[in-house]
Amino acid sequence: MPPNLLLVEDDSRLRHDLDAHFRQRGFAVTACANGAQGLAAVQAGRFDLVLLDIMLPGLDGLSLLEALRRDQDMPVMLMSALGAEQDRISGFTRGADDYLPKPFSLAELDARADALLRRMAMVQRAPAARQDSAMQFDDAAQDVVHQGQNAGLTGSEYRLLATLHEHPGEALSKVFLYQQVLHRIYTRLDRGLDVHVCNLRRKLAAIGAGHVQIQAVRGQGYLLVDTEKA
Repeated sequence: MPPNLLLVEDDSRLRHDLDAHFRQRGFAVTACANGAQGLAAVQAGRFDLVLLDIMLPGLDGLSLLEALRRDQDMPVMLMSALGAEQDRISGFTRGADDYLPKPFSLAELDARADALLRRMAMVQRAPAARQDSAMQFDDAAQDVVHQGQNAGLTGSEYRLLATLHEHPGEALSKVFLYQQVLHRIYTRLDRGLDVHVCNLRRKLAAIGAGHVQIQAVRGQGYLLVDTEKA
């Protein structure tokens, strides 16, 4: 089956060009001109990938992303001419998997879209669940469960936690984590990883798994520590 793509973009020329480009690549494309149409499309069906503009008339892209994340875990790439750091942070905080600033090349868009689709395919092929102490890793759902409560992780947050868990006692550098988890090159101005770490800490604490701590190691990176095992 061809990948099912939802494209939400209010610029008619760009929407037409991206629609034609992905159809030529063999995608099934649903193209929407505003947030309300995008929300209706998400409620009516399931997609393998969402390309979402932030600046949309009516329901803006971040609000649509927030609504989508209440019950769906499909990968979402934000597209925006907004370049402020806070805009990127807001996108990742609300559950975006990637952020592509405008203007962009079709080659970069394809590379990032294909990376998101590959990661989703790997998750779907993964074993159903792994158990770690009192916290359960569910690879299929890309989430963790503690004391019967789901953390509600995004795909990027789950990959980050799982990667740290697979390297016990080892501080993983930001360069490594950007490549392995976010599949992009680390730059000093990119705060995406830090936002995911903050979200993970908050979500783990909310389900009573505060003993699983993501600790920053100065000059090295991040380390996962289970204080109940220490």
